[in-house]
Amino acid sequence: MPKNRFPSARGQRHGAPSSVLRRASIGGIVLAVLLAVAGLVAYVTRAESPAAPKATPAPASSSTSPSPATTTHAGVAVVAPPRTTDPIEFAKAATKVLWTYDTRSFSQTEHLAGLKQWMTSEKKYADWKSVSDQVPSPVLWSRMHDNGQHAGATVGEGHFPQAFKTALAQDPGAITEAYVYAVTVTGKQSIAWKGSGAGAESRSTTLAVQCRPDRDCALVGVLPNVAP
Repeated sequence: MPKNRFPSARGQRHGAPSSVLRRASIGGIVLAVLLAVAGLVAYVTRAESPAAPKATPAPASSSTSPSPATTTHAGVAVVAPPRTTDPIEFAKAATKVLWTYDTRSFSQTEHLAGLKQWMTSEKKYADWKSVSDQVPSPVLWSRMHDNGQHAGATVGEGHFPQAFKTALAQDPGAITEAYVYAVTVTGKQSIAWKGSGAGAESRSTTLAVQCRPDRDCALVGVLPNVAP
């Protein structure tokens, strides 16, 4: 497999506490809970955010339209987000998009622009840097383009992390501040390049997803560590 392959979640550089603190922009309730209970150290709450983030379980029923992220569409760098109020369904669709790319047909700028449409419009909670960090730099993308590298993804299971579910049980009402849910998704990413080269790996990620009752879900950010 070539050295310039798309970096996996394990290869992302989120370890330095100073850089984490500089970019931490998610002030939502759920992320503080995960920080305290699960030991995820890459996010801190904003000063204006509630200090005791907890939540209620996701709605038992939701209206979900067929997700455009389940298929590949020619001429589209990143497919549009699905219209759903179910945080797990949305997180699975978002994970598929984050693990899918085609450097042969689209520039890094076009790919980022496509991912941007998945983000929440609430700047108080949106952590765009945690999402854009999943994408190779322009230089690396150019090298991958020269090598004809592209990837697809198969998404399997999605669930609320145990720490998140514990927090929900402790105070069911606090989610109403931000409606941000943590969802862990597992699956497999398949990568191919020129010369019949190919490879695949199993992957997992934990996303922060905002699902307010009066609107469709949107992506808040990607957590630096996978929450079980």
